[in-house]
Amino acid sequence: MDKNLQFKGLWAVILGGSSGFGYATVEKLAKHGMNVAVLYRENKAADKLLKKNLTQIAEANSTNVLAYNINALDADSRESFTKEFADIAEKHSVKLLLHSIARGNLKPLTINNNKEDEAYNTLSIDDIQLTAYAMSTSLLDWTRSLLNADLFHSDGRIIGLTSEGAHKYWEGYAAVSIAKASLESLAKYMAVEFSAYGLKTNVIQAGVTETASLKRIPGSEKLLEMGIKRNPLGRMTKPDDVAGVIYLLCTDESFWINGSIIHVDGGEHCR
Repeated sequence: MDKNLQFKGLWAVILGGSSGFGYATVEKLAKHGMNVAVLYRENKAADKLLKKNLTQIAEANSTNVLAYNINALDADSRESFTKEFADIAEKHSVKLLLHSIARGNLKPLTINNNKEDEAYNTLSIDDIQLTAYAMSTSLLDWTRSLLNADLFHSDGRIIGLTSEGAHKYWEGYAAVSIAKASLESLAKYMAVEFSAYGLKTNVIQAGVTETASLKRIPGSEKLLEMGIKRNPLGRMTKPDDVAGVIYLLCTDESFWINGSIIHVDGGEHCR
């Protein structure tokens, strides 16, 4: 089969596709004939440029790439998108739901000797809950919405993104760490319970990657430096590396991979 046509007629729904892993996945899947609905949240200037780039990707690959600048964490927006998208895509045509939302609070649990600023600058329970929904449990809501609309393919894929920070200390990363650990647990249960619908749920743990999201983490320079030193292949992970594995997980040959955490880091996690 022509690889440029292997996903013809199928769709990916990418939550958080304006940059980093999400955007790289748009490019990769479009090259193989998959249509893509890209959801993101950007200001007017960034939105205009992104839509131009997505249009170019669509034209270059003769696919449909739809841009939705909406809040993917808002229930009304989710249901509105699902209804509109169901009028565009055929039933049972969504091959992939990719959760690549990077929205969370990067605050410490406590600030020593600075009580005056502590209430504002330390992590609150609300911060944790908002981050956990954005980067973890919103995946369940989206899965249910697409499933209820009969949009998922009978051999569909659900993919989330985690990080090493779910298992070790990174400065200011507590809320995101909690969210990522929650995502890993959620994906395990989804892998079992949604398998009845032919869905396979997996999580990718990428290596340290120089993305806009990473740069927001306090001490990210050290993470980048250590990422190179630890990696057996001598470089950091790139968004294209991760997009390539997401593509592989969409192929027919990957249908028996379910409930896995897949390291895409060149062996960085081994050290």
